[in-house]
Amino acid sequence: MQEADPRVLLGAFIRAHRERLPYAGIAAGRRRTPGWRREELAEATGVGVTWITWLEQGRDVSASPAALARLADALRLNPAERVSLFDLAGRRDPVALNEPQHELPEHVLALPKLLQVPAYLLDHLLTARDWNPAASQLFAGWLDDDHDRNLLRFVFLSKQAPQLIVDWQDRAHRLVAEFRADFSRRPRDAAMQNLIDELASGSAVFARMWGEQSVLLREGGERGFRMLDGTLKYYQQTTLLVASQTEYKLVCLEPMVGAVPEIVQPQKSPPA
Repeated sequence: MQEADPRVLLGAFIRAHRERLPYAGIAAGRRRTPGWRREELAEATGVGVTWITWLEQGRDVSASPAALARLADALRLNPAERVSLFDLAGRRDPVALNEPQHELPEHVLALPKLLQVPAYLLDHLLTARDWNPAASQLFAGWLDDDHDRNLLRFVFLSKQAPQLIVDWQDRAHRLVAEFRADFSRRPRDAAMQNLIDELASGSAVFARMWGEQSVLLREGGERGFRMLDGTLKYYQQTTLLVASQTEYKLVCLEPMVGAVPEIVQPQKSPPA
């Protein structure tokens, strides 16, 4: 079985897409090889022929994000192909980092309301874009009435969050670590940076947790919530990503069968 060396895969990818490029020159009908020659691709990319040759041969060549971006443009890659090029090269696309956010279509925004269990849709700032009545009933102080819909602001700036969320400290710490993973993929996003600055200024707890540099992927698991009458409700959380725009997350909370409610004293709010 042939080893899946990313450098070899990258070389094969570049060559295949180079050979797919249409050649419009006078001698197109007499060319022995399909598509563009390496010299033509090198000229269009603004690099040396040797660099293109070594990349296609799977050699250990340094490829900067800027050079790969020019190569992607020269190869006329579609968005999915462009992602593959940067993934194989182990680089981050500088264009993708600065792409504006596109509005979600109505049928995606309507997803939470198709579910019976509490569900809500978050954008890359962790602001709820839509939610269903079950989520509105569960998340008093966030998704009910007229409140700020950002989850981070609710967790760290609202006095209701520590009373609602069981194990608030642990959940808040995980939420910050999950948000840092999102921020690391978009470090130039001005809106994310502004939100971080606002939270760090308004909450010493957030500032401390953010400074720890913890990073976690967004995962599901058991979630507990304390109702106004003191009873506890437990849910199994599942987070789904929108395939076309993975910065959007659909969060679903399935009630846990057999969870025994109990009366407990509400937690004190943490220091701001």
